[in-house]
Amino acid sequence: MTQLGVHDATADSGEVEKDILRFLEAQTKRSWDPRVDLFAAGGLSSLFAMQLVVHLEQTHGISIRGADLRLDNFRTVASMVALVYRLRGAAGASGA
Repeated sequence: MTQLGVHDATADSGEVEKDILRFLEAQTKRSWDPRVDLFAAGGLSSLFAMQLVVHLEQTHGISIRGADLRLDNFRTVASMVALVYRLRGAAGASGA
């Protein structure tokens, strides 16, 4: 039996970040720093943010609803990675 350690979680976190960056770069045709505010930098509109929600849900097996649709969860790549992990944890805790 394999036990997940901090290294495994960090490696997976890196994969989530890489996926989000690839998606953003493909859609906007520019590179992004994971800590930059995408809305302040002109990288995202509200319509594009909804496309991003769909991408995150389909790619990472999460459901983003209600209070999780706050703009702050999508301002940076780092905040989206944290959202994915939080929702994965919530799904695991609820037995989903």
